[in-house]
Formats: sequence, structure tokens, C-alpha cells
Amino acid sequence: MGSLRPYNRYLYKAVAGSTLPVLLLVLWQVLGDQGRISTLLFPTPSTIFNALTRLYQTGELGDNLSISLQRALYGFALGGGLGFMFGLLVGFFRFAERSLDPTIQMIRMIPHLAVTTLFVLWFGIGETSKILLIAKGAFFPLYINTYLGIRNVDRKYFEVAKVLGFSRLKQIVRLVIPASLPNIFLGIRLSVAVTWLGLVVAEIMGSTSGIGYLMMDARSMGMTSVVFVGILLFAVCGKISDMFVVGIERRCLKWRDHFQGN
Repeated sequence: MGSLRPYNRYLYKAVAGSTLPVLLLVLWQVLGDQGRISTLLFPTPSTIFNALTRLYQTGELGDNLSISLQRALYGFALGGGLGFMFGLLVGFFRFAERSLDPTIQMIRMIPHLAVTTLFVLWFGIGETSKILLIAKGAFFPLYINTYLGIRNVDRKYFEVAKVLGFSRLKQIVRLVIPASLPNIFLGIRLSVAVTWLGLVVAEIMGSTSGIGYLMMDARSMGMTSVVFVGILLFAVCGKISDMFVVGIERRCLKWRDHFQGN
């Protein structure tokens, strides 16, 4: 792998990563065509693709997908942003840790679905309740990993910073955040994943638009292929967003020399 050129290396990764999904899709199609599996419960990949094409041509796919993407973006920006800021605050100051962290950890233990009904009662079934529900899920992974990343910074770095005369702000910008970036990026990736889970819950709990609504409407009408289209879209969007974060992480952490497997 080390001797491969960059283009060949990316091609190798793409082929290696797509081999298993392609084989599963081919096996799925063959078993469906032969009647070995129920096409009502498990529509063949070709049927799902036809449903995807039809939704795209009618405009339903583009309209609902854009609404879902906006909800996910707003929810992640709100929840992830607050999680990062509170993680910095609690990580740096013991008083903040003692006064805020116990309450935050208690709220974290409340099941996501348990507050869904309350959010609907408090904020209705409009966009506010959906975005806040997504934000609640996105908050905690980034908060915890930012907090732990700061607390795991070697104390010797702070001693060096004091010798160099760094101010508190300079310590944060030049020392703590760079040293915490591995944990912070892990928190971002987890928050992005939870964002998509929260989006599904938010759109299923009561919505008239979005991919989750499209799936619920299709389920009520027995259109299983459309349900699979929704699942496919969530999987693809989640994978693309994760790849985007990983790409930024690699650029920001070029200095890190870590084991990448044999």
C-alpha cells in the first residue's frame, strides 16, 4: 500500500470498500428474482432504484431531501456548537465542572425518545421542536469528547506555556485546542451520526415533509420500496457527511504520526 501512487491508492480503497456491498446487492437481486425472499418485504435493488427514479422525476425526492438536510444542518450547528462551547468551559474551569457537569450528565441519561412527546407539547410539531430534538442528540458527543480532550492534555505542556509567557487565550488557541483535536473530531463524527438518528425521530414523530415523512407515508400505503429509498438516502447522507469530517480531520492532524494498520 505504501508504494501505491495516490490515485491508485484511492482507487484501491474504492474498489475494496464497494466489493462487499455490490456482492450483497447482486445476491439480493438474484434471490428476489428467484422468489427465494419476499419481494413485498424486501423489494429487489432494481425495484428500489425504479422507486428512487420515480421520486426524483416527480420532484418529491429533491423537495423532501432539501428540507431534511436543512433540519440536520441547523440541529447539528445548534447542538454541536453548544456542546463544543460547554466542553471548553467545563474542561478549563473546575468550578464549571462542579456546577454544570452533573446536571448535563443527568440530562444525557434521559432517553432520546422519552423527551419527544414533551418537545411536541412545548414547541408544537413545527420546525422548532424538530431542530431542538436533533440539537439535543448532537450536543452530548461533542461536549463529552471536547471536555475529555482538554482534560487529557499533558500538564507539562501548560508548564512550558507558562515559561513562554502565554496568556490564557494563547494557551487555549495554541496549546489546548490543537492537543485536543483528535478527541474533538471524534466528538464531531459521533455528533454527526446522532444528528441523522435524531432527524429520523424528529420527522417520524410528526411531520408533513422530509425523508422521514416520506418513509412513514410510504409505510402506511404499503410501498416498501420507498421506505428502502429513505433508508438508502439516510445511509448515503450519513456516509458523505462522515467522509467530509474525516477529510477535514486529516488536513488538521497532518502532524500526527499514528498507526494505520498493516
